[in-house]
Amino acid sequence: MTIVFIIIAVLVGAGAGIWATSTVLSNRLLAKSQQVLKDAEANSEVIKKEKILQAKEKYLQLKSEYDKQVNEQNSKLREIEQKLKQREQNLSQKVEELQKKSNELKGVSENLNKQIEVLNKRNAEIEKIHKESISKLEHIAGLSADEAKQQLIEMMTGEARNEAAANILDIVEEAKMTANEQAKKIVIQSIQRTATEHAIENTVSVFNLENEEVKGRIIGREGRNIRTLEALTGVEVIIDDSPDAIILSGFDPVRREIARLSLHKLVTDGRIHPARIEEVVAKTRRQIEQEIVEVGKRTCIDLGIQNINHELMRMIGRMKYRSSYGQNLLQHSREVANLAATMASELGLNPKMAKRAGLLHDIGKVPETEAELPHAILGMRMAEKYKEHPDICNAIGAHHDEVEMTNLISPIIQVCDAISGARPGARREVVEAYINRLKKLEEMALTYPGVVKTYAIQAGRELRVIVGADKISDNEANQLSYDLSRQIQNEMTYPGQIKVTVIRETRAINYAK
Repeated sequence: MTIVFIIIAVLVGAGAGIWATSTVLSNRLLAKSQQVLKDAEANSEVIKKEKILQAKEKYLQLKSEYDKQVNEQNSKLREIEQKLKQREQNLSQKVEELQKKSNELKGVSENLNKQIEVLNKRNAEIEKIHKESISKLEHIAGLSADEAKQQLIEMMTGEARNEAAANILDIVEEAKMTANEQAKKIVIQSIQRTATEHAIENTVSVFNLENEEVKGRIIGREGRNIRTLEALTGVEVIIDDSPDAIILSGFDPVRREIARLSLHKLVTDGRIHPARIEEVVAKTRRQIEQEIVEVGKRTCIDLGIQNINHELMRMIGRMKYRSSYGQNLLQHSREVANLAATMASELGLNPKMAKRAGLLHDIGKVPETEAELPHAILGMRMAEKYKEHPDICNAIGAHHDEVEMTNLISPIIQVCDAISGARPGARREVVEAYINRLKKLEEMALTYPGVVKTYAIQAGRELRVIVGADKISDNEANQLSYDLSRQIQNEMTYPGQIKVTVIRETRAINYAK
């Protein structure tokens, strides 16, 4: 029993100790939990306040941006509203002006109708008075109007026959006095007529085609491709019944060559339309310019001429496409240069200077803009401009006796020029006169204000004048055509007739980027 009580007491004591220990631990845990809760509440308050502040800042930022956008939209709307009001006012003013003009036109129309009625009445009265006058005259004269007219015709016919007979006698006497002059004119006309083959030979290029189908593509819809090519090159494109061939007609060989090469590129490429034609012609023109420079360089190298100005070299290249009395100008200048060098060597003079002067002696014939000066004087001034030796400049200017010779090179150049030109078959004066006449036609048209380009085509039977649309109106274009035709008729001598066509074209160009 004692043991039992001891065990019970031990158990009771152990339980009491455990209970006391658990109570102390629970109190400590409770205190810690309360402290944690307090700390969590404090931290949550801080976080809450920070989040509220951040939310307020974000709200204020968004609100300011929104207000800014609203203000911008409002300002744009106000600007649009102001523009609309301004347009409305302008439209109202225009409507009022139109109404005023309409009222004025109505008034003018009414006045015109009244005036027409008055004129009709007056015409009726005049007709009535005229008939009465005729009847009174017939009564007084004792003749009808037809009888009086017949007598007047017979009387005037007799007078005209007498005057014609007198005029015939005067014409015969004048013909006897001017027979020599008329004979010269007849000879000149005969020469011009027999020069047709030579003119064709020197003013026509033939472009061969692989088949007839290409002709239609070259012509284009309603001929627009042909018109574009002719306007850009100044060469007449003739498409007739010649099989597999197109004829390019123009007195300027440079233009014909540009047209021929352009056609070759277009046919090879296959794309033939006005825009492509403009592009190809521009590229071909640049290519010909490059070829001209190369010809000038090659000529100077062949002749051993050094240190020549680039512009003079380009003009030497252009000689390839020029002629002097039907003789190729570059070939002629090379002949003169070689002859002059040989002659100068035999005379103990400077052959290089003589050769240089011989090559440049006709340089005044190739400028693109013709001056009102003899080609020798013009060439001398060009040589002086590009710092050539004074003896060379004098030789150029004196080879046709326009200036006095000051050195021994000058007469050598004059003699060699005559030798080259006098060679049998070297020159054809008729062709040169024909080309000069065409040049004069173009230059005459260029003297009028507003003229941009001029082309003499159809062997000089037509002159096409392109004017600026912003400088000349349609009525002024008609007046220009009339004035130019009268000037040509008064100042030039030519067979047949010359058609003057003035072209006024407006182009609106913009670029989509």
